[in-house]
Amino acid sequence: MEINGLPAHPLIIHAAVVLIPIAAVLAAIYAVVPRWRWYTRWPMVGFSFAALAAVMFAYFSGKDFLEERPELKSIIQPHQERAQILFWLTIVFVLVVLISAVALGGPSSLASGRGARGRHAPIIEWFLMVMLVIFAVSLILMTFQTGEAGARLVWG
Repeated sequence: MEINGLPAHPLIIHAAVVLIPIAAVLAAIYAVVPRWRWYTRWPMVGFSFAALAAVMFAYFSGKDFLEERPELKSIIQPHQERAQILFWLTIVFVLVVLISAVALGGPSSLASGRGARGRHAPIIEWFLMVMLVIFAVSLILMTFQTGEAGARLVWG
């Protein structure tokens, strides 16, 4: 797959590199600052889906790139393995984000208080908050490691 004569993969990965940290930071803020949940809930969900789409496009464009250049298979292996981990990690992250967006309580921005989310058992809320933070940090680290492995292939 090409865009204006260039391989699509190096162009598409920039979307993932930008969207993943934004989604991760929003998820971490959503988890640790309950009074901001009203403001961060939908941006967190939206950026998470955008990050997932970017990762999927990057993943599959990378597979296409490798099919076009099979001689690179042995050199690309560390980058490919990290990309596969990032792919599945992003899918699980989006699932945790969706569950958290529905299950975590929080105040409303409305003066009447309408729109506030009810509270669940504290153990459920703490578990979801911890999972959001863990996945947010893991996603940023895996994005860095995957990108670094790819950059080393190109730049040495």
